Amino acid sequence: MAKITYKQPDGTATVVDVHPPDTVMRGARLNGIDGIEAQCGGAAQCGTCHVYVDATNSLPLPGMDEIEDDVLYTTASPRTEHSRLSCQLPVSEEMDGLVVHLPESQV
Repeated sequence: MAKITYKQPDGTATVVDVHPPDTVMRGARLNGIDGIEAQCGGAAQCGTCHVYVDATNSLPLPGMDEIEDDVLYTTASPRTEHSRLSCQLPVSEEMDGLVVHLPESQV
């Protein structure tokens, strides 16, 4: 299990337990976190699960593949060097303490 912190644009933070191998997206959906639309259900097709990984993160994250990289150019909120699709971030116990920031808009 890993504790993941989801920060809303207004600064409100919610910490939830996410069980591997669920994704950061699924953890948000299962715990009622607003701000992740996930219109494609986690298929890396829509970009509506876009998050910003906290800039201070030093936890191991899986690499980004070409599909995720391409989809991040289509997101409603601007892509940054910290952008990831939360559906492409499978949680591991090593990710305990991860903080992700939700964008202003997903659509």
